[in-house]
Amino acid sequence: MSATERPYAGIVSRTVALAIDAGALTVGFAVASGVLGLILSLFTAVEVSSPGAVISAAGLWSLVVAGYFVLFWTLAGETPGMRLMALRVVGSEGEPPRFGQALRRLIGMILAAIPFFAGYALILVDDRRRGLQDMLAGTVVVYAPKSSVRTPPPAAAISSSP
Repeated sequence: MSATERPYAGIVSRTVALAIDAGALTVGFAVASGVLGLILSLFTAVEVSSPGAVISAAGLWSLVVAGYFVLFWTLAGETPGMRLMALRVVGSEGEPPRFGQALRRLIGMILAAIPFFAGYALILVDDRRRGLQDMLAGTVVVYAPKSSVRTPPPAAAISSSP
């Protein structure tokens, strides 16, 4: 089934997927930075609340978020949140976005959020349910096809050595 035959994903399922991803990122980063902060406090005299530490943490957080979305979209065509919601981001030929497309999509997500999430509201009026990020990257978000559950072969089909 091609991307054009699959139904385009709506704003609610996409929002839930994004919320799942945001939650996973936040919890993961909080745990990792807490552990790192504890370890560093044993060996250094750096204050966690120093401006340098805060700026470094914000920069690291931005890199983690960017890497999370861009790499998942490029390698799998979906983030873990999208997988849970059975969504997939695809290019014009139904393939996962290339690295440049995924990067443009991430930049588009940021720009779409700036004017009171107006760029996301485009999903409500576009015939292919594309937000600003999809328009900039040349992608669409579709419902992923239901994967068939693989059943093991019958015991008689598994032969032992002759």
